[in-house]
Amino acid sequence: MAMNELWAYRDPGWRDVDTDGYRVEALDGTIGHIRGAVSAPGGSYVVVDTGPWIFGKKVLLPAGLIDRVHPEEGKVYVERTKDAVKEAPGFDEDRAADEAYLAEVGDYYAILGGARIVSV
Repeated sequence: MAMNELWAYRDPGWRDVDTDGYRVEALDGTIGHIRGAVSAPGGSYVVVDTGPWIFGKKVLLPAGLIDRVHPEEGKVYVERTKDAVKEAPGFDEDRAADEAYLAEVGDYYAILGGARIVSV
């Protein structure tokens, strides 16, 4: 069985950190705040609220894009630019467990680089 590292936390201990409300830092600045997380063996991710309700949106961010978690600072650092996160497919709560939806989101981020397949 293969697991896409895009959907797995780099540090398994991050799965146990309650990151709800943490500020999300992209490569080029703050992108928003975490508004939920799902930690599952087949696909872990956080939901990022990218801004004020009228201008922002919620996006799903695969756990493998998280570079660092700093509980003391209340920040999560991700390996993508602000624009890359803002332009990601919007978070669809009704489809959050749908494999086709997760594949669509995964494909978006994989095209930008960084997805690696490994055997487990």
